[in-house]
Amino acid sequence: MYNKGMLPEGTFNNKVVLITGGGTGLGKSIGEYLVKLGAKIIITSRRQNVIDETAEEFNKISKNSTIAIAGDVRNHEDVKNVIETGFKHFKSIDCLINNAAGNFISPTERLTPGAFDAIIDIVLKGSTYYTLLLGKKWIKNKIPGTILNITTTYAFTGSGYVIPSACAKGGLSSMTRSIAAEWAKYKIRCNAIAPGPFPTKGAWDRLVPPGFSKFINMTKRIPLKRMGEHQELSNLAAYLLSDYSSYMTGEIVTLDGGEWTYNAGQFSFLDKIPKAMWSLIEKTIRKKNKK
Repeated sequence: MYNKGMLPEGTFNNKVVLITGGGTGLGKSIGEYLVKLGAKIIITSRRQNVIDETAEEFNKISKNSTIAIAGDVRNHEDVKNVIETGFKHFKSIDCLINNAAGNFISPTERLTPGAFDAIIDIVLKGSTYYTLLLGKKWIKNKIPGTILNITTTYAFTGSGYVIPSACAKGGLSSMTRSIAAEWAKYKIRCNAIAPGPFPTKGAWDRLVPPGFSKFINMTKRIPLKRMGEHQELSNLAAYLLSDYSSYMTGEIVTLDGGEWTYNAGQFSFLDKIPKAMWSLIEKTIRKKNKK
């Protein structure tokens, strides 16, 4: 059932959702599911041709459901234009998904200041611009709103080789809780999802380049022994944006098949010990305890 839609039809009737980075990957998967649930969608990214293609696909699912507005999340004037154009077209925006991201793997000592800035500007500053400018509009016009941020599990733990992303996503996680605390009084909720491995074409090619499979088997790191399905993440995203989660704010929900908890555990490596050896280990421990 994990690859099936979860919520009832019409859950998002009369709701307008703005998705950054909504033309590809997880943003596209979430948007497609929301359209099937009755939502109107505004998708934005820098590449007009990409979001135009996605909007055309969504509009085949539900006529006149989706518009595509090009803009760079790093440019607050572009952000303002996307929000204002979206309001003019649909007369409202009810939900925001801060999904636009950038990442790559690199030893930290090989990074340039520009490489660091590129990720911080997209992930942290871009999400902040959208949250701030749309939030101000909601507050001024007394519009209840819902924000969903897409963060990552290594925002909790830190991680080598993705330092800019870890810093940016860590900031985004902190912003999630901070906005939730401050803006609840305006009827604005803010939650986040911390996904584990959900393969997407663009991000996966940068993070798990060809040839890496010789050194790394990603599924061995995951207790459930599989990657995530996009529908699973879409189900969770839809729930967190919907009125079904109206008592939930400030939460960061991990969806990673147990990956980070397992790998953070100091003794998780013991599952590599054959079952037959445990009797011998137990006898040895008992002998030592009797001394």
